[in-house]
Amino acid sequence: MKRFGLISVPYLWLLALFLVPFLIVLKISLSDTALAIPPYTPTLDLSAGWAGVREWLSGLDMENFTWLTEDDLYWKAYLSSLKIAVLSTIFTLLVGFPIAYGMSRAPDEWRPTLMMLIILPFWTSFLIRVYAWKAILSQEGFLNQLLMGIGIINEPLTILNTNTAVYIGIVYTYLPFMVLPIYAALERLDESLLEAAEDLGCSRLTAFWLITLPLSKQGVIAGSFLVFIPAMGEFVIPSLLGGSKTLMIGKVLYEEFFANRDWPVASAVAVILLLILIIPIVLFQRNEEKQREAGK
Repeated sequence: MKRFGLISVPYLWLLALFLVPFLIVLKISLSDTALAIPPYTPTLDLSAGWAGVREWLSGLDMENFTWLTEDDLYWKAYLSSLKIAVLSTIFTLLVGFPIAYGMSRAPDEWRPTLMMLIILPFWTSFLIRVYAWKAILSQEGFLNQLLMGIGIINEPLTILNTNTAVYIGIVYTYLPFMVLPIYAALERLDESLLEAAEDLGCSRLTAFWLITLPLSKQGVIAGSFLVFIPAMGEFVIPSLLGGSKTLMIGKVLYEEFFANRDWPVASAVAVILLLILIIPIVLFQRNEEKQREAGK
């Protein structure tokens, strides 16, 4: 009973905060648009019992999902979001790995301070931090003023309202999610392995590629998923930094819900997005299981 009680807590949590909301969204995605409050007409009548469910399944209406394949806006938004999420994850990894590596090699008394500096941005509102980047990246902002002041450029660069600004915002926002898992993996690294490699004739760079990098793989994978999954459905950063030209599925989802008030189509968009994000989660779980089996 104790074991069952312990296991039931996370399952109840997932049931209440994931499965039930997902089923609600799925039900709306299979409904019809209507001029009402809320703006849809359910096609599933639960008051009819199992007979109503069987009737609903026999005439299942997939019109909203079919519409997503007919209008190229949606698949272009999915592809654009996928591209931005993948590139942002790569950029975050390129920035985050050296930081995590430096933290793991820092003296023990400095590590808590470095850890605090990585977590410190979370003490400020996410929205305020994104708005701050608008002031930094604008043509009259601090970045352009600095570059012009030291003579690197002669006229302001157009960074705000471009995909470049979106990449900068995502990398800055999700950098701690990349740094912390990699740092946790590197901190457990046995230093004697590197010493043994150098004694056998490996240079420091060779020892890094043959020992440090492979042993940090789990941290890299975890950090990449922690960045990729939220970046894929990001809405605030592309809206504030990317402007109208940046196409991401999070913006499309917002427009369908609040501007067009087409809840069924918006729910269908959300269901497809969730299914896309489940794929890397399943791959990550399978990788974790293989690692655990290999370690036994």
